[in-house]
Amino acid sequence: MKLLRLKITDPAGFRSLPCGFEHHFRTEWSLQEELAQPEGFAPFVCAGPNGSGKSNLLEALAAIFFQLEVQRVRRNFLPDIFQYDPDDNPDGIQEHEGYPNAYELEYLIKLPKESRSSGSPEFAHVVVIKERDKSPWLRWENNEAFPVEGFAFSRLSDEERDLLLPQYVLGYSSGENEILSLPFFKMRFIQFDEYWNALARQLPYPGRPETRLAYLDSGFSQAILLCNLLLQDEATLQPFREDVGIEALREFRIVLRRSIPTTSQQIAAFTSGEYALPTETQDGRFTDTNVVYLDPETGDYRLNLLQGLEANGDERTERTAIVEKLKRCATLHFYDEASETLILDYRINEATKQAFRANFDDPAGPALALFQALQVLLTLNLYSVSDTIKTDLYRSTSHYVSETVPTLASDQRIMRFKNFYFAMQGVEKPMLLKDLSDGEYQMLHSLGLCLLFRKTNSLFLLDEPETHFNPHWRASFITRLRQCLPDVEDAGQEMLVTTHTPFLISDSKPEKVLVFAKDKASGKVSIEPPGFNTFGASINKITMSKVFGKRETIGGHAQELLEALRTRFEQGGEDNEALITEINQQLGDSVEKVLLIKAILEGDQPDNGEEQG
Repeated sequence: MKLLRLKITDPAGFRSLPCGFEHHFRTEWSLQEELAQPEGFAPFVCAGPNGSGKSNLLEALAAIFFQLEVQRVRRNFLPDIFQYDPDDNPDGIQEHEGYPNAYELEYLIKLPKESRSSGSPEFAHVVVIKERDKSPWLRWENNEAFPVEGFAFSRLSDEERDLLLPQYVLGYSSGENEILSLPFFKMRFIQFDEYWNALARQLPYPGRPETRLAYLDSGFSQAILLCNLLLQDEATLQPFREDVGIEALREFRIVLRRSIPTTSQQIAAFTSGEYALPTETQDGRFTDTNVVYLDPETGDYRLNLLQGLEANGDERTERTAIVEKLKRCATLHFYDEASETLILDYRINEATKQAFRANFDDPAGPALALFQALQVLLTLNLYSVSDTIKTDLYRSTSHYVSETVPTLASDQRIMRFKNFYFAMQGVEKPMLLKDLSDGEYQMLHSLGLCLLFRKTNSLFLLDEPETHFNPHWRASFITRLRQCLPDVEDAGQEMLVTTHTPFLISDSKPEKVLVFAKDKASGKVSIEPPGFNTFGASINKITMSKVFGKRETIGGHAQELLEALRTRFEQGGEDNEALITEINQQLGDSVEKVLLIKAILEGDQPDNGEEQG
């Protein structure tokens, strides 16, 4: 995927991006050069001071692709809140609703070889347009089979629409950017509701998320690490080895809670109305089903939330059901009838890895196939979220998920990991994920998601992934990303990374560096080129440029002391030799210190440092 242009045409703007905001990610000349002489993966690095609006660009792209994804899955399933009807559901979310409410987006998407006709281009040129209070639509610019003018989304086949959208849009934030995460959480709840609908109607479920948006937060950390260590080859895992020093996965346990207590509303949903399950018996009770049944000890009804992921005696589902696959790969599995809990233990050796490869075979790789299965199971932990909260979330433009979505205790979760041990270089005993430092955790998380989706045509939106890295890891992060996302046939990743570290800028060419600035009076955001060759530029040069706007190379407290020494020199009456000795004793080496001493030795008024950069 290659982003070309984004323009906000919503009169209300989007966050701090004003109406009329437009950014060209690539010029026509740079695009042609990039296509003619590809130099491998390189992310767009979004830089600027705190509060300059860097994340707003990522948020806009996430919100736009959420709208397009809702439009795509509308033909299969969407929760009731999206089923607008002027009589039966007047509060439903209509297809033309969205935030931003109007925009234009252009990008190239790589077409699989098998989908290209003779002489067709390698990349489809896609234009997405949403006019105010109208549904978004796509135009395939370089498809000769259709005229460009008036070629709307509705004229594309389902297969063509799927080809023109990125395979996945992946979000990650090392902080608490919940505006970025909001569209992803909405899609996560849609994914849960889709499974809930299939379970209630006893429809087959594919065992992987049907939606393309995925926000890979801390809840997926163990799944990301597990899938990579278990199923990636040694060459692919080299970035993990070089910096973090992580070695082999030793063992882990998966605990699956099979059933949950049900409310009367849930029972009704699964046993009456349009659903094909039995209704009430003559004594007013509901008959037992494979999904809803009576607990003889408590007299309460329970819901088997895993039923749609189990084989249930069907040969076809025996081969595809997630739970059966995990059981076939387990070293040992045990079902505790008292707690209705399935415990799966894995001791890792080559036979274990072969079992996972055989059961999670996929063109994109077994690691991604296993991750998507675990993603489905982890999403089931959303069962406790009420319909009211979900409805508010689906409509929200600034909802704080962490404050509204309840966090379950471990024994109330449908799926959880335990005893997750792996080896580390130089550490005698196996370690747990929680034993890692914040920096190690972030490195494994951010690189791990790149490894999982390396063979896909995806858009990565990473918000400050390196905040806890040491200087060496920051300096090598672009290199690690390039190692994780090499050129792969029929795959093409695009990535936007927000950062406050000059190291990422020094490893990026100027056309891939986006410098953000916010007008203090209006609060509006603008993006400018860096104005100099950033690739290989010194950290001091980048820090003191307009990228970060810092004129000094030393800390604030040290700068205050230096200014005090400068003032004493300017006032005169000082022994210059003694003053220089004091400066050397008080301050370490820096450009500012050298310039001050030089001025004292020359007997001139000291340079104020304006030409240091």
